[in-house]
Amino acid sequence: MVETSKKKWYVLHTYAGYEDKVKSDLLSRAQSMGMQDFIFRVVTPEESKVETVRGKKQEVEEKIFPGYVLVEMVMTDESWFIVRNTPNVTGFVGSHGGGSKPSPLLDEEIDRILKSQGEKRKPDLDFEIGETVTITEGAFDGMVGKITDIQEDKEKIFVSVDMFGRETTAELEYDQVKKFDGNN
Repeated sequence: MVETSKKKWYVLHTYAGYEDKVKSDLLSRAQSMGMQDFIFRVVTPEESKVETVRGKKQEVEEKIFPGYVLVEMVMTDESWFIVRNTPNVTGFVGSHGGGSKPSPLLDEEIDRILKSQGEKRKPDLDFEIGETVTITEGAFDGMVGKITDIQEDKEKIFVSVDMFGRETTAELEYDQVKKFDGNN
């Protein structure tokens, strides 16, 4: 199994009008070539617009970045080759050619794009019940506690913290905690 913490978002350049085809081809290639542990999600960001066609207003989906597709993947020589050689993909954005690996999107960039699509970046959940973590946001910011429950379906994590000599349980999002390293 591959280390999922190495998965990043990359931008692919495609032939205009082929974004959805590239998305479906890339997902099916990942499946058929056994690369599901390296190629995860493919997104073609869209927004709704109202257009007047023959005197009637209708809502249409329009590509936010025509000619581009976003892919969440772990960059290896094999995954790079499979993505790069998907039909209608002209290359990675941020690659300098000659087989060089591209630069991934910054977390803030992909968070903003996914949020506009009603999605969010899926955190790498490698926490266990009983593990000590540091809370990084909210009312309990900076406090250290133990994980008492994880609800993956709701993307919630419950942490028991000591507050005024009493155990209190904080309900948090996955991205509001980090592993305790002793230096926090």
